[in-house]
Amino acid sequence: MTKRMILPLLFGLIGCAILVSLGTWQVKRLAWKESMLSEIDARITAQAVALPDNLDQQDDLYLPVQATGTFGADRIRVLVSQKKVGAGYRIISPFMTQGRTIMVDRGVIPIADMLPEPLTGEVTVTGNIHWPQEVDSYTPDPDEARDIWFARDVDRMAAKLGTEPVLLILRAATPATLEITPLPVSRAGIPNDHLSYAITWFSLAGIWFGMTVFLLWRIRQRTV
Repeated sequence: MTKRMILPLLFGLIGCAILVSLGTWQVKRLAWKESMLSEIDARITAQAVALPDNLDQQDDLYLPVQATGTFGADRIRVLVSQKKVGAGYRIISPFMTQGRTIMVDRGVIPIADMLPEPLTGEVTVTGNIHWPQEVDSYTPDPDEARDIWFARDVDRMAAKLGTEPVLLILRAATPATLEITPLPVSRAGIPNDHLSYAITWFSLAGIWFGMTVFLLWRIRQRTV
């Protein structure tokens, strides 16, 4: 060991320690995310209950609900794109049940298909309560002239349809509307990239260590 090697060695050890700590943090985050996703799965697939009188956006997120009522004739079309399927429209309809009117996301129709005729008679719907966070500063306003929305904005849709700001994402309906394919709530859209992040940080730590060893070897060779 020479004096010229001390600074590169310290720099290398500190860098490795930082990168390893970041990788370890991502491993902990992975365990937390997997636990959270398991809780979401359990909540989504739990036994359906009657629509509560009062709903809380945090406590009742993904709450499974079953209700019987009738669909209103009005509806909103929300543009959506599905992997390996292509573009389509989500159909959001008002639903009258228990003296209340909420919204039901009934599912998707292909973009080229005609809207089905309004469903008459009582329908039993089963699904999950959700408040999708799809609107940001880049989301266009609804195109009223073309009857196209670009995101599910629960409050704005409720004002348009004259319902409570409550959205049920349909899982099944009896009788079903065959032209509309339900797109149930799932955890598919929740990212879980912590394993790849951990591998990246640990790999960088290995590379940093290797570069430090190589640099120390070069310094030693020059001083021999």
